Amino acid sequence: MAEQDWALEPGWLLSPAGRPYLDSILHKNQRKVFGLLERPVLPPALAVPTVTYKLFLAGRSGVGKTALVAWLGGTPAPPAHHETLGIEATPLFWPAKPRASGRPVLFQLHLWDCGDGALRKFEHLLPACKEEADAALFLFSFTDRASFEELPALMGRMLGPGDCDIVRMVVGTKFDLAPHAAVTEADVQAFEGTWGLRVLRAGGAPGAGGAGAGLARVASVLDTLVERLWRRDQVTAGITPGDTGDTPT
Repeated sequence: MAEQDWALEPGWLLSPAGRPYLDSILHKNQRKVFGLLERPVLPPALAVPTVTYKLFLAGRSGVGKTALVAWLGGTPAPPAHHETLGIEATPLFWPAKPRASGRPVLFQLHLWDCGDGALRKFEHLLPACKEEADAALFLFSFTDRASFEELPALMGRMLGPGDCDIVRMVVGTKFDLAPHAAVTEADVQAFEGTWGLRVLRAGGAPGAGGAGAGLARVASVLDTLVERLWRRDQVTAGITPGDTGDTPT
């Protein structure tokens, strides 16, 4: 889907118009860490509605689920890999502006990270992750070809015919480790053509800092995530015609 077809304005948060809203999720030019009951503070004149989405992350152990959450939130990733023992829920705020409105929206994303080993061992965890979920992020690592080849089986194992309301998205982690890449651009393009799912690319270093290269890279991914979910809601409400944007660009 081309950017001109987006329901939200891509890159708006890093523009001059978005600066007051960007400031609400920064502290000393770094991303704020919000608790489950906290939210950004905005002046009354800039108050905006909040839309909440739940996204759960799926992928084999070591693919980078916990690191992705840290990367998206602009916080340091764990120095060493350890299997997530249960479910870790992390709130993340991202303001964006719909094209059809002069009023921005504050998106509250709840990222549910569950260890693959725990999912296989405890049957109640997957239903808990999928309950009222808006999206599933299927992860593979650009440095682990097996994780890429397992994507179709992973999607089939996590979501069934009754999960049609859950938006499916694919994220390739460790994209910045190009010399160690085991998955090529040709592989990714073939996957997108076959499955009709756009592959998002995430780095390994945290997207901390101000409106520079690090935050800009994370902004592109977060803009795409909220765009997909917002467009789904607009299509469901009959406001926006067409599909939900699965077609790759």
